[in-house]
Amino acid sequence: MSVAFAKEDSAEAASETVLPARPISDRANLVTEAGLAMLQAALASAQQALEAANLLEDINERRRQSAVPVRDARYFAERVRTAQLTPTSASTNVVAFGHTVTFERDDGRTQTFRIVGEDEANPAQGSISYASPVAAVLLGKAIGDVVLLGPRELEILSIS
Repeated sequence: MSVAFAKEDSAEAASETVLPARPISDRANLVTEAGLAMLQAALASAQQALEAANLLEDINERRRQSAVPVRDARYFAERVRTAQLTPTSASTNVVAFGHTVTFERDDGRTQTFRIVGEDEANPAQGSISYASPVAAVLLGKAIGDVVLLGPRELEILSIS
């Protein structure tokens, strides 16, 4: 039998299943209530996947199956630990965290996004991180304000 097909129980094989840590932003971990719930659910899911992997008898398969859950559990545990629940301001006089903002670009496109935490941002579903360039120029501005995003202009149409 070729060595290429033999199972490897060495430390070298084990190290191949250790994934690098997911990068954690150095910004404040602001979250909405939904964002905190999402982080908690992701942590629980990673922990369940890790528990399932730990039930495997084959040590190499256990290492392979637990690599992603170990990495994700560390990440989500840290994100839950550092989460700063930030309620949406009741006032819609100026753009703030948690608000939904509709703006018009200088090319005529109108876009609407909710400003949320980094982990819950999903532009395809209408939410952007408060740390994104678009949110950064909109925060603190009022309806009718025109802001610059590089060479482009954005006019705030509504805040809710």
